[in-house]
Order: sequence, then structure tokens, then C-alpha cells
Amino acid sequence: MRKFGAVLLSAVMIAALAACGAAQPTQQQAQSAASEVASAASEVASAASEALETAPEEVKEAVESVASEVQSAVESVAAGAGEAAGDYTDPDEIPDTMSSADGKYEVAFVTDVGQLKDKSFNQGTYDGVKLYAANHGLSYKYYQPANGSEATDDDRYDAMKAAAEGGAKVVVCAGFMQAGALEKAAKDYPDANFIFIDGWSLGLDNVAAITFQEEQCGYFAGYAVVKEGFTKLGFCGGGGGTNDACCRYGYGYVQGANAAAAEMGVDVDMNYSWQYGSSFSASPELQAMASGWYENGTEVIFACGGSMFDSIAAAASANDGYVVGVDSDQSGDSDTVITSALKQVGAAAEWAISKSYDGTWSDIGNNGTTLGAADGATGLPTDTWMLENYSVEEFQEQFDAVVSGELEIDADFANLEQDWSNLTLNII
Repeated sequence: MRKFGAVLLSAVMIAALAACGAAQPTQQQAQSAASEVASAASEVASAASEALETAPEEVKEAVESVASEVQSAVESVAAGAGEAAGDYTDPDEIPDTMSSADGKYEVAFVTDVGQLKDKSFNQGTYDGVKLYAANHGLSYKYYQPANGSEATDDDRYDAMKAAAEGGAKVVVCAGFMQAGALEKAAKDYPDANFIFIDGWSLGLDNVAAITFQEEQCGYFAGYAVVKEGFTKLGFCGGGGGTNDACCRYGYGYVQGANAAAAEMGVDVDMNYSWQYGSSFSASPELQAMASGWYENGTEVIFACGGSMFDSIAAAASANDGYVVGVDSDQSGDSDTVITSALKQVGAAAEWAISKSYDGTWSDIGNNGTTLGAADGATGLPTDTWMLENYSVEEFQEQFDAVVSGELEIDADFANLEQDWSNLTLNII
């Protein structure tokens, strides 16, 4: 009888390990497997109880002892299922792709133009998707619209359709160009929630739009580099001047640089261009333009547009120049990065996804949410910047002034071309 019990225990444990030992099972899958094991164990116990009604007392005791061991094993499996979710803080520790046992992916990300690993907007947003999914035991997957920088609304819709029909309960869509496709997809798949990063309200209950006050982090960066002592600046923006987020970044950068120059009693020159950035991609033409700026005296260029960073950082490296990164802390991507204009796209994605699971989606659905310094969503990476003449304490004082409303930064980039007191703007 004890031999039979040991075999039964082994069988239960093997079944549990087989069910839960698939490649990175989700918490739901592990809990489901544990439930099935528990149910099977219960049925075995019930059958054994009936069979033992007329058995000798010593046999009953032996079986009850084995049953206790089986119950402990089942409880251990259940506890392991509860730990299937991770405790990640570094998105780089989470793979970009994972395997789902049922082929369904619950949290999806549809990229903007450019590459997933653009070290900026796409990558930063997906980092938030991965962190939420991995830390809550959920399956996840990214979808890139076909045709790259030439993607159409149909291409974007097809990516969203693939996500929704692939099991997505939440679809995070990055970039303002997603609007047309997103509206159609949200109507066609009303049971999925869609998060529109850098977008606007589409009047649909299952769409939540999130925007940022990029003028704030642009201002912080422009002010900081002039305070550091630089007076020959550049700005290269993505989207060809049609992307409101990039326009706010650039306008804030100009305002901050002018404010610092006025305080210091110096004059600043800034080259300002949307050339070669419409697709947010690196290119030989962009690198050549940036190299020409550096060769002619530009000291720092704000690389404001995804993979455009690669071309500008290469030009900076070849000419002993510096770069201001965008969206994410890009200091680890090039030793030319003096600081980065941060907006917490990853944290925003995590926050919005959580609303779909904690019962508060109605707070943001069919609405537009704008995040800024007061929400901890804009700033500079003080732990990694290379600034020596501008202190963290000075930045914190300025940041607090923005949060309190003492310092107001204009978001209307239509006011870019004006007579600046201490800055000459060369639009190229």
C-alpha cells in the first residue's frame, strides 16, 4: 500500500511539474494546472475512501499518511503557481519575446514607425508593457506594422487585428499616426482595451489616450545645457514637424535655453531642423547634416526622434560633440550623451494597463490623460547626466517650481518663431 501511495505521489508531482514547467508559464496557466492537480487528487482521495471502508485499520492509516503527503504536494504546487509572476525592475532582464502555452498573448504592443529597439519611444513604451506583464504573470507580444516607415493605416490595423485575435485583452499603441487604424480596431474589437500613447480621445469607451507635457522636459534640457556653459546648440526633430510631441519638445528646448542665457547674460545660437527625420530613422543624410553642424561649431544637438539618435550620436562621436537624448535615459547608448529629456512612457504604459485589471478602466477610458512634472512623468536623469556646472539641487528647485506652477512653460509651439531675448534661432 505504501508503494502504491509513493507511486501516486510521484505521479501527482510529475503531472504538476509537467503542467507548470512549460517555458515561462503565466500565473493563470500555473494556477490552472494546480487546480487540475488538486481536483485529480481530490477524486483519488474520494475513491480511496470508498475502497477503504472495509479495509484493515493498518491499511487505512497507511493510505491516510500518503494522502497527507499528496495534499502537501498539491499545496506546494499551488504556492508555486502564485509565484509564477516575477519581481522585475529592469526591463532588459525580460525577453522581448516569450512563448505562451496556448498561443494567446494577453498584453500586446503595436509599435510606432521605426524599430522596436530604437532606444527611445518604442523601446521605452514596450519596456513598460513587459514590466507589467512579467510582474503579473501575463503573456505579452509586440506587433510591428508591415512596410516599416511606409506603413499605411491598413498595415497598422492589421497589426492591431492580429493582436486582438491573438488573445489580447489590452493593446498598447504608440504614436499619433495610429489614430485612424486604432479607431477602426477599437470598434471592431470592443472587448479589448486600447491605450493610445501620444494620442487623443477618440470618443470610445475602450480607448484611453495618454499625452505628455514634453515642453517641460525640453525646457529642462535646454536650460541645463546652457547653464553647463554651452552656447552653440542644435535641434533635430522627427516627424517632419507634424508630430506635436516633438514640436513641444523642441519649443520647450528653445524656451529653456533662452531663459538660462538671459539669466547668465550670454547669447545662444541654435540650428533647428526637421530635415531627414520624417521616418524617425537613422540615415547617412542626417549624419552628414549633424556632422556639418558640429564641424561649424555646434556643441550639443538635441536628437529628438527615435533611431535618429544613432546618426546624431555617430556625428557627435566623430566631432567631439555632445547629444541630448529623448524619451528615455540614453546615457548607456553613447558616451556623447550629456543628458536626456525624459518622459516616462514606460511607466505611463504600466499605469494604464493596470487600469484594465484593477477595475478602474472607466477612469481613463473615453478620455485623454496628460502627464507632466506634477505626475513625475517629465524630467532629467540626474543619476547619469554628465553635467558638472549645473547641480542636481538647481534642477530640483526648477522642477519644483514647475510642479507648483510658479514656473509656467508655454506648450503652444506656434509661438516658436519669435524674437528671443538671448537666442538666435536658425531654422534649417
